[in-house]
Amino acid sequence: MILSTLPGYLKARPKSHKLGNITTRQHSGFVLAAFPRDYPITAPQRKVRDAAKECGIHTGISRNELVTKMIDCIGPKLRK
Repeated sequence: MILSTLPGYLKARPKSHKLGNITTRQHSGFVLAAFPRDYPITAPQRKVRDAAKECGIHTGISRNELVTKMIDCIGPKLRK
């Protein structure tokens, strides 16, 4: 099928619903929608991400370990 090779997905349109005493009708069928793109990373975000990677901060570390690394490692790196 041609649709399976396109970058995106099929999204069903919403059904008609009541808004007060008015029935809203939408167009029936499907819409070919694209997946959302990643936002570009700003320079400050890049600086913090690189510093966190150098200091060994990752998901799943304990809170005490995170606080220690933020004070001892991230602080001095970002003050440069």
